[in-house]
Amino acid sequence: MDAKWRWWAAGAALCLVGGLSVAVGVHGGAVAQGRGSAEVVVVGAGDICGSNCKQTADLVKAANPAAVFTTGDNAYDNGALSDYRTYYEPAWGQFRSLIKPTPGNHEYQTSGAAGYWDYFNGVGNNNGVAGERGKGYYSWDVGDWHFVALNSNISMSAGSAQEVWLRNDLKATGKPCTAAYFHHPLFTRGSHSPTTTARPIWQALYDNKADLILNGHDHNYQRYAPQRPDGTADATNGIREVLVGTGGRAFYTFSRTMPNIEASNDNTYGILKLTLSATGYRGQFVPVAGRTFTDDFSGACKQKGTTGGFSLTADPATVAPGGSTTTKVTVSGTGSANLSLSGLPSGVTASIQPNPVTAPGAATVTLNAAASATPGTTTVTVSGTAGGQTKTTTFALTVGSPSSDVYFDDFERDTGWTVGASDTATTGVWERRDPEATAENGDKQLGTTTSGSNSLVTGRLAGSGAGSYDVDGGRTSMRSPAITLPSGQPRLSFRWSVGLGANASTEDYFRVTVQGTSSTVVLEQKGTGAHVNGSWRTASVDLSAFAGQTVRLLVEAADGGATSLVEAQVDDVRVSRG
Repeated sequence: MDAKWRWWAAGAALCLVGGLSVAVGVHGGAVAQGRGSAEVVVVGAGDICGSNCKQTADLVKAANPAAVFTTGDNAYDNGALSDYRTYYEPAWGQFRSLIKPTPGNHEYQTSGAAGYWDYFNGVGNNNGVAGERGKGYYSWDVGDWHFVALNSNISMSAGSAQEVWLRNDLKATGKPCTAAYFHHPLFTRGSHSPTTTARPIWQALYDNKADLILNGHDHNYQRYAPQRPDGTADATNGIREVLVGTGGRAFYTFSRTMPNIEASNDNTYGILKLTLSATGYRGQFVPVAGRTFTDDFSGACKQKGTTGGFSLTADPATVAPGGSTTTKVTVSGTGSANLSLSGLPSGVTASIQPNPVTAPGAATVTLNAAASATPGTTTVTVSGTAGGQTKTTTFALTVGSPSSDVYFDDFERDTGWTVGASDTATTGVWERRDPEATAENGDKQLGTTTSGSNSLVTGRLAGSGAGSYDVDGGRTSMRSPAITLPSGQPRLSFRWSVGLGANASTEDYFRVTVQGTSSTVVLEQKGTGAHVNGSWRTASVDLSAFAGQTVRLLVEAADGGATSLVEAQVDDVRVSRG
């Protein structure tokens, strides 16, 4: 171990020991594969290339998305095939296998938007990536989301071919979440006037409980609160519009105020990054290098695609004979579901709390195994009933050999860790999430965990650079649930990683403390004035001094001095009998 690592072990002996595939399917087209886990990432922008879009292309590449959307005006000035080949192809052309485009008004400055279809579908081809030539509306799925690409340069009126197609498409999807995107926004505070002809399209999307509408046309960024097609705020059923005309074309300034506006900027190029799950979304405006404006928001899906209003998922569980454990059942969609279990192995009993569960929500299943329970793995069925409908899911329950573990947490489910009420950090607070990787002169936050998909991490997002979501502004902490230690020589072990910038001083730190009748710091890493790169390490701590006590673990990280780079992670916390 390098001498720069400092360890403190007052009162305790410390020693150191040494993607899923997500199908992206276009309706009526080919299927591509994107990388993801429990969530998928989709990015995009509009008003992209003249000659100033390489920076935003770099952001798309760094996001490693499952799919890329465009909100029109992809190639200036006229959307001709030569414009696409000269300006768009060298920058955004590298995402051809991921792209899901829509046309803007500049594409139609070439007759029939021929350059747009010739580029995306192939010269003379009537069908392809961009939908049917002359129509340009189509849909595709990624993860648990249904995306609808629309063409705001042709009729959007009620009863038009596009509006009728849209309503039929929305009724047919089985996905729980929906986003639509097209060029001309119904709501904007930019230089262009609102496109009121888009209202029937909005109405169709509103009637079918869509969640997001993405636009371009105005060369700036605008985010609105969920609203109805008439502009009335509607937090329950409204659609959130995000205008992201920041792909690379010269900016348009703001010319009016608008109700329901939540965030806006008219001087920063960037992309919209959407992290999508089966129950909601997290949106982030990612700026190009050298710019500071960002935006971060989230929302829940209306779950309109779940048959019968709700669906169930459950986590696997392992329990030792004579022991107990918990697992989680998640209820997505809408309604109040009464849960029950069947197929429990002999010697194992269970309780569910709360029950019923109001969706979206989750229940904790406590599993107790008698000492006589037979080791082995059993498939347990979870049933839920709501609104006259019954849904089921299963999970694997393993009855293992008698365990030496007193406590174990791999952070794949919530076991009761709490964030400090008096913490002062403004970003990079501890959370139990799937981390994204950051780097600055080496790895800082690791994009990996030591098991499963989650760890404790100080601000799991990567942002536009290593300093976007690191710890800033003070201290952040997380405290474990109570752990009752046996007599004898119990032992604590955990995996950890710390990344520190060269600007980190001794006022910046990562620290783990055991709190019982007294408190003991068992691990501390401070800033060294040099880059400290993140990597997974193992700590092992003798807890004999706390034997027989009920203790909690306190995990801390702090940016204590001038703003500096501080990242930390913890995984696989285990207390054993020793």
